[in-house]
Amino acid sequence: MDAVIKDLISRKDEIQAEVETIFKANMKFTDWNVPEADDKEAAKVILDMIQEKLDKIKADVEAGKYDNY
Repeated sequence: MDAVIKDLISRKDEIQAEVETIFKANMKFTDWNVPEADDKEAAKVILDMIQEKLDKIKADVEAGKYDNY
């Protein structure tokens, strides 16, 4: 197995936990800033924002931006 893949697989749970932490933190911020917020709606918007950034990063990777990071 490639060393890079092996390293990333060993850190998979940590990487995914960090994404979940960002999501949950933003849910809390929304509740603090707008106590009457519709949590389901907020969750969808936050997920859309995260996905938008992931799509941008993916495009950057495909364009070679991280080839020599």
